[in-house]
Amino acid sequence: MSPEELAFRLLKVNDLYGDGMLHALSALRQETRITHQMLYALGFSIKQAERFFAFSPAEMEAANRWLAESDNHLLFADSPLYPEPLRAISDYPAVLCVRGNLALLHSPQLAVVGSRQHSLYGERWGRYLCESLAKLGITITSGLALGIDGVAHRGALQAGGSTIAVLGSGLNHIYPHRHRSLAQSIVEHGGALVSEFPLMATPAPYHFPRRNRIISGLSRGVLVVEAALRSGSLVTARCALEQGREVFAIPGPLGHPGMEGPHWLIKQGAIAVTEPEDILVLFPGLNRHLSERAEMANYCADKESVALPFPELLANVGDEVTPVDVVAERAGQPVPVTVAQLLELELAGWIAAVPGGYVRLRRAGHVRRTNVFV
Repeated sequence: MSPEELAFRLLKVNDLYGDGMLHALSALRQETRITHQMLYALGFSIKQAERFFAFSPAEMEAANRWLAESDNHLLFADSPLYPEPLRAISDYPAVLCVRGNLALLHSPQLAVVGSRQHSLYGERWGRYLCESLAKLGITITSGLALGIDGVAHRGALQAGGSTIAVLGSGLNHIYPHRHRSLAQSIVEHGGALVSEFPLMATPAPYHFPRRNRIISGLSRGVLVVEAALRSGSLVTARCALEQGREVFAIPGPLGHPGMEGPHWLIKQGAIAVTEPEDILVLFPGLNRHLSERAEMANYCADKESVALPFPELLANVGDEVTPVDVVAERAGQPVPVTVAQLLELELAGWIAAVPGGYVRLRRAGHVRRTNVFV
């Protein structure tokens, strides 16, 4: 039995990780004929042995076709190409399927996770941080899920940087389906897709905690953008702590359900992130000068060349959607006057009209929120 066939068979066996799986892989490589008794001697249960032998010739043929493609790789934990940080965790996957740039697994990585139903606030600051850090050479690693995961991957790509997606399904069954084009874009732009599941494995609830340990295991730290108290993002944060990784969190508006997780993490000792430099402590070898920040007009705080109209009114527009009548009430002026001034602020690029009202796009350092009533 070839090492590749052996690896694909082991991928079908559940609850086999780390040294136990690697030991089984090494022992079975020496055998010309594998029997149930051999598997039992290695600690396999009856069900695990059944799964091992359930790998069909048709599946092996499909696996060989997959391996024949130049972008596809089967990576063993005893290979020098296997990333050392992941190998150091206790429950490392002994076999990984990788599509794309294999060398990228050795790059300095930051894991970025968050809610599938993110707010405009989470999207804006998550994208900004991912773009800024990707420009400095940090690989953004996430889980290809809807929401913040997609924001993280796209932010890295838009900045011309690199990103890795760790899947909770097989690489021949991209999930979620609407992110298939994103997955393809990641590979085409020098990134990588990673999975420890059989190639055609469909997503299952127990897959995602397993995926999360790989996301944190590959990375030097985990950034939580938005998350409820009971969420997969906090599972990833817990994995990071157990693996000795640093945990970062973006603080947000008080009372916002999506900020309960980050605020709780900060109370527990996670590092609050308000700018890219807060994360760069993990990457001392990288250039810390964010020369591209001036290009981020939506986040710039000191663009003096553009006059700021109605600074007192701007002070009453928040980072979350603020209705027009609320802005008018806070500013103490009629709604028609407020609407006209908001339009001018929008044309100047300080705010954006969204369903339900307006959101702040840029901050002016000389604006004091003295007239805000909450």
